[in-house]
Order: sequence, then C-alpha cells, then structure tokens
Amino acid sequence: MPPLALALDGDRGVTITRRFAAPPAALFRAHTEAALMQRWMLGPPGWTMPVCISEPWPEGRLRCEWTDGTAGFQLTGIYLELDPPRLIRHVERMHLPEPTADNHVETRFEAAGGGTRMTLRMLLPDAAARAAMLRSGMEVGMEQSYARIDPLLRGKGAAD
Repeated sequence: MPPLALALDGDRGVTITRRFAAPPAALFRAHTEAALMQRWMLGPPGWTMPVCISEPWPEGRLRCEWTDGTAGFQLTGIYLELDPPRLIRHVERMHLPEPTADNHVETRFEAAGGGTRMTLRMLLPDAAARAAMLRSGMEVGMEQSYARIDPLLRGKGAAD
C-alpha cells in the first residue's frame, strides 16, 4: 500500500489519506476496538499503549496512553458520531503532559479497489497548534502505526 498523503486545509486543518487492503468494516473496527487499537496505534518502534479505553458510541470516552518505558503521553476525547463502517467523528486532546486545546477529527472509510481509502480530517484550534503538531513528527509516527493495520487484520481475522 502507498504511504499516507498529508495536505494542509486553510490555516488550521490537516487532511490525511491512505489506502488499506482491508475492507471498510475491518478498518472501522481497528479504529474503535481498544484491543485492536493497542496493537497498531503505537507510533515508532519501542512504544506501547498499555491503556486504551474506547467507547464507540456518541458521547463515549476515548483514552489512549503511550509509553516507551521512560517517557509517555496520552490522548483523551469523546466520540461525537459513528456511522459504521463509514464514519467516526470525535474530539481529542493530547496531554504532553499539559492538555492541548481540542482537535476535531473526522475519519471516513470508503471501499476502493478491493480495499479501503481512509480520509482523516483534523481541525486544530489555530495555526500555531497545527504547526506544533506538524513539527512533532506525527506524520512519521502515524505512517508507522498505519503500516501495522493490514498485517494485523490479515493475521487475526479482524475483517470478519
């Protein structure tokens, strides 16, 4: 699969697209089931996600905690809308350790070429927050995480 593509929208938005071999229903599950999220959403090698809470319904909680054994950070949020297997809308904030302002995220899954085209749109609070996020290396960490999804779904039957 080709790597992700990142585009800037206005002065606060980021759009990420990527194709996967798995069907939309499997991708939706990988983005909402805590046990699956803990296996792929890890960023660079050496990081783990020992805590993942995902309540995939409107107003359900989202909490992910990462560590590399010496440092860590977390994400908290609330699901706003879910339309399985096509759409997830949520609000999230990073804790680095202080919480960032809310980021609004929309993730769409569309069947494409025997797999799925994922489009993730983030709207950050301001241009400075977006610039800081881009400087953090999040694009590389996201691609390293996304590269784990298809092998995970093939190996564990999560596409059922």
